Amino acid sequence: MKISMIRDLLDAEVLCSEESLDHEVYSACGSDMMSDVLAYVKDQAVLLTGLVNPQVIRTAEMMDMVCIVFVRSKRPTPAMVQMAEADGIVVMATSKRMYEACGMLYANGLIGTATHV
Repeated sequence: MKISMIRDLLDAEVLCSEESLDHEVYSACGSDMMSDVLAYVKDQAVLLTGLVNPQVIRTAEMMDMVCIVFVRSKRPTPAMVQMAEADGIVVMATSKRMYEACGMLYANGLIGTATHV
């Protein structure tokens, strides 16, 4: 799935790295606990979260994620957006709740575990 499709499905606003919307992603995860993301997430390209702090950007960078979607109308600070842009991470914001956003992406083919070669 292209990141642009995630934007469209979630009616999300792109906050940075719009030039990467054609990037293909194959899996996603949703969590507000970055410790869980670090401990349990493998090969996920997209992070959906309602947690707004710089640790989200650092975690995504460490896990080689290419897109962060802030749910529940949460918005990252300008400093967070700058950090993400420097790392080439697409950042988006949606009014959808985590459950709904994850369900919509899953129903449209974005899985929770990467299986591509």
